[in-house]
Amino acid sequence: MNPLLLTDGYKVDHRRQYPDGTTLVYSNWTPRKSRIEGLDEVVFFGLQYFIKKYIIHDFEQYFFKQPKEEVVKKYARRINNYLGENQVGTKHIEDLHDLGYIPMVFKALPEGASVLLRVPMFTMYNTIPEFFWLTNYFETLLSAVIWLPCNSATIAREYRKVLDKYADQTSSVPEFVDWQAHDFSMRGMGGIEAALTSASGHLLSFTGSDTIPAIDFLEEYYNTNSDEELVAGSVAATEHSVMCMGTTEGEYETFKRLITEVYPKGIVSIVSDTWDLWKVLTDYLPRLREDIVSREGKVVIRPDSGNPVDIICGNPNGKTEQERKGVIELLWDVFGGTTNAKGFKELVPQIGAIYGDSITVARATLICERLKEKGFASTNIVLGIGSFTYQYNTRDTFGFAMKATYGEVNGEGRAIFKDPITDDGTKKSAKGLMKIDLIDGKYHLTDNVSWEEEKQGELKEVFRDGKLLVDQSLSEIRTRVKSEINVEA
Repeated sequence: MNPLLLTDGYKVDHRRQYPDGTTLVYSNWTPRKSRIEGLDEVVFFGLQYFIKKYIIHDFEQYFFKQPKEEVVKKYARRINNYLGENQVGTKHIEDLHDLGYIPMVFKALPEGASVLLRVPMFTMYNTIPEFFWLTNYFETLLSAVIWLPCNSATIAREYRKVLDKYADQTSSVPEFVDWQAHDFSMRGMGGIEAALTSASGHLLSFTGSDTIPAIDFLEEYYNTNSDEELVAGSVAATEHSVMCMGTTEGEYETFKRLITEVYPKGIVSIVSDTWDLWKVLTDYLPRLREDIVSREGKVVIRPDSGNPVDIICGNPNGKTEQERKGVIELLWDVFGGTTNAKGFKELVPQIGAIYGDSITVARATLICERLKEKGFASTNIVLGIGSFTYQYNTRDTFGFAMKATYGEVNGEGRAIFKDPITDDGTKKSAKGLMKIDLIDGKYHLTDNVSWEEEKQGELKEVFRDGKLLVDQSLSEIRTRVKSEINVEA
């Protein structure tokens, strides 16, 4: 599809609505508000993908390389069918096609940076006067693509903070946190692009993911190579259809066959609540104990229903002893382990557990706290992070918006802003040109600056006139995310 049609309908005629003599429109992308209590910084991620995929690749393949007459004819047909015969015109489309590239500048903070609310992550403006209309024409496409990877990268960082904190307090293997939050979200996301950008945001803080194509995504757009760097990994795992096919009567035999024949070594995760989780933990596993502890590798027990906090840590009000103990204590009863130097119990390395249903940051925190109270290291459990975390968010979770704050008309600069009298302050925009300074490790905005001041500060040109100027790697972005977590800790 011609990427100029990837927009809201009201955008197509804004060109004629700007004042006569308009030659420049300057806009910014900013998280304005947090709907997550206590979270006032958002991770910036996704612009490099947007530029490579849409501004460079798609415009080249589906616009500039297509015959001009065909592009213009299709554009006119779509707009006229949509709006009726109107005066939108096509000459501006023809002129852009003749130019052969997108005449824009993007200036951005580094991807992976944590950005305070109301501080712009990037700015953009046109470089050729007649194409002033392009800047905000991109608002819809930019917004649709970029808010989700920023959201997911931010929420993943919150999980990382929680898991790092408890591993530091209770575990002898804090490095295991890399694997402790495992992305299960692909099937629940709003389409494949959403799944890929969200999963890639998760992988800025962790290495566990079941979203295979996120690896290709990061290789394609973020300069990594899975032959040389661990981008993402997972393990062999069953699902309910596998367990059901073995029948209720044959469930023990299914466990034994998986552990001793199909996977005699390595890690295997076995969904364990198809029927009776407590029977698995107190009947099957004791019978399979010697097979498991003599294996080279780990058997991971996966409950998949119920309240995750109570299932993992035990429900003090449970009706049975098994319910009161929970998965980790029951595994300890069967397999034992060691008490580490911090005074917390760690299961033998051949057994573990993962829970991947309806996990949230709050539940992850409660699970770690309850395990700590019971004397268990937080790293005894892996958490599967699904669409319950990553899909239950919107652009409004962090109030993302792209707004114009400066323009030039007949050679004269105009600092513009919005400040609705009926608003609570969320929609009040900055004004004029932007300068971002890094002060004590935090990004701060100064607005309404001169062009000379705008050229200073932390916003750096990453794209100009069809060319990518900065090409960041997954490795450096991960390092940036991790360093900022450490600073906050």
